Amino acid sequence: MAGPKDVLRHWSAEEPDAFGLTALRARVAVDRAVLAGQRQPGSPDALTLEGAARQWCWQAASVLGGDPVPWLGLLTLAQLDLRQARPEHRVPAPDQMLLPGPWALFEQARRTDLWGREAFHRMLRVWLARGESGPATEFLATYLPSAPQGSPLHALPLYLYVERYRRAQRKEAVQLQWTDDETVRTSVLRAFEHWRAACGQSSRWPVVDESHLAHALWATRQRQRAAEVFAAMQPFISAQPWQSLSDQPNDLLRQATAQSYAVAG
Repeated sequence: MAGPKDVLRHWSAEEPDAFGLTALRARVAVDRAVLAGQRQPGSPDALTLEGAARQWCWQAASVLGGDPVPWLGLLTLAQLDLRQARPEHRVPAPDQMLLPGPWALFEQARRTDLWGREAFHRMLRVWLARGESGPATEFLATYLPSAPQGSPLHALPLYLYVERYRRAQRKEAVQLQWTDDETVRTSVLRAFEHWRAACGQSSRWPVVDESHLAHALWATRQRQRAAEVFAAMQPFISAQPWQSLSDQPNDLLRQATAQSYAVAG
């Protein structure tokens, strides 16, 4: 199977002036930089890749006009700047309840797709990369009430709950969030209602969002609803969130589906 580098090489050779080539180069460069930055933060190689990725993004922004790809790339790179050393990563927020961050990049990405899923996920990752679940929660609380009915953005809190569990040292305590925290249970049910609204509009959430929803419903013991989501996903499944929740993700997934279908009858 050809990898991104092979695609770029062949495309560059055949169509060196292709309009989408710069966007693809930027995306590949960003992916490489983030991977290197996560594996070896602050290393010379990681910093070199980050600088190159940023250059590709700015070049793409100069030639692609209203395309969100360059801004999404720059927003993705912001998660590597944990100390907010770059000025564009500490811009005052549009809401005084929110901390400074890469808000200008976020708004640029939203100019062509106001409620685009990728921009919101990238912004959430910025806060989570810094270990700041509080600002992440405030970010979602500020924007989600205005998100369209049925939008997959309503699954974003479910990612936050999984990340909270993944990072916890005492996982058994954090696991109780799905059964003892009424705020979490209410948020999960709200996500389910938006998922149903999307289905009613003949629309579907991405499989990874549905997978997070199925897990959250099962974990909050709303298992008949979980069975409904599991059934709608067939024959597809996502590795997440199961891989973030267990050393034996396949076993956890089988347990969740079996228990949910058992309740659903």
